[in-house]
Amino acid sequence: MNTPKPLAGFRLAVTSDRRSAELIEAFERRGAEVTHTPLLQLAPLDDEQQLISQTQKLIEARPQIVVITTAYGLRRWVDTAEAAGLGDQLLGTLGQAQLYVRGAKAHGTVKALGLEPAAVAKDGRSASMLTLLEGKLQGLTVALQLHADSDHGMPHSLRELGASRVLKVEPYRWQDTSSDSGISALVEGLCAAHFDAVTFTSAPSVHALFAAAKARNRLPALLRSLAERVVVATVGPVTAAPLIEAGISPLVPERHRMGAMIGQLVEHLGSLGTLQAETVFGPVQLRGRTFSVQGQDCELTPGQAELVRALIEAEGSVLSRDELGAAMPEASSKHALDMTLSRLRKALPQPEIIATVIKRGYRLNA
Repeated sequence: MNTPKPLAGFRLAVTSDRRSAELIEAFERRGAEVTHTPLLQLAPLDDEQQLISQTQKLIEARPQIVVITTAYGLRRWVDTAEAAGLGDQLLGTLGQAQLYVRGAKAHGTVKALGLEPAAVAKDGRSASMLTLLEGKLQGLTVALQLHADSDHGMPHSLRELGASRVLKVEPYRWQDTSSDSGISALVEGLCAAHFDAVTFTSAPSVHALFAAAKARNRLPALLRSLAERVVVATVGPVTAAPLIEAGISPLVPERHRMGAMIGQLVEHLGSLGTLQAETVFGPVQLRGRTFSVQGQDCELTPGQAELVRALIEAEGSVLSRDELGAAMPEASSKHALDMTLSRLRKALPQPEIIATVIKRGYRLNA
C-alpha cells in the first residue's frame, strides 16, 4: 500500500483572508480536503485620503514615540505614503522617533525599512507593549499604528500612561462577514465536528467566529466542540489568547509563523488523528474520515466516522447503543443511530467489521 500523504483523509477549515491561498495550497498538497470560509475580510482602501491625512498630521506633529503594531499595517502605510509623495517624509519622521514595536514580524519590517526600534514586545501582545512604555510617555506626543482589532483600548491606555496627545493611524480595516451564509455552514460544521481541524491566523477571526456562533445561539456547542472534538491551530500566542480564555487549548507553534503552524498541525494530526486496530479482516485505519481496510479506502460521513472512532477506541469492547449515541451527538434518536449504523456497514468494504452483540450492543470484529 502506498504511503498516504500526511493529511490524506483529514478535513480542515481555513478562516483567514490574507495569505489564505498559500495556506490552502500547503494543506491540499499534503492531501487534506480544505474548506475556506474567511471570517473577516480586509476592507479595500477605496478612499485613501483618510490614511494620507493621518500621515500628514503625523509628519507635522513629529511625535517623540511611534508604536508599530503589525508588519502588514506598516508596509501598507508606507506604500500609501510613497504613492502620495510622502514616503521620504514619513520615513524621516519615523527615523527621528523612538519606535516601540509589537511582535517579531513587525520588528522585521521595521529593520527592512532601515529603522531601529527602541524596544520590541517579542510575544506580540499589547499588554507587553504597554509594560515597555510604562514611565516613558509623560507629556509626549505618541503615534499609534492601529491594528484591525481596535487594539483593545490602546489609545486610552497610552493616555493613562501619560501621553499628552495620541495620533491614530489606521492603515487597514476589517469588514465583518459574520452574517454570510457560509459562516452559518462553518459554525454548524464545527459544532458537529465535520472538520478535523480549524486554523486561525488572527485574534479578530476568533472573535468573529464566537460572535457569529452567539448570534445563532450556538456558542456553547461551538466552544464544547473546539475544546473536545476539533483540533484548533493558531499562528501564535496573540491569536491563541481568546481561545485559551474560552477554555480551549489550541496548538501554538514556538515560532510564530504560518509555516510553523502548518508543520505543527501536520505532526499533531499524524500522531493523534490516526487510529488503527487489528480485525479479523486485517488491520484497519481511520484518518480523519477516511477508513482503510486492506488497502481499500472508503470516505465516511461525519456521523459514521464518529461511530468508527468510538469502536476503534473501545479496543474490542462492546459499546451499547447509548454509548454509541453519545459518540454521535447529532443523532437525535435511536432510529437515527440505527440508520447511521446501517449506512456505515453498507459503506464498508467488509460490513462484518462491525459485529452485533445481541442485547448488548456493537464492537469491532477483532
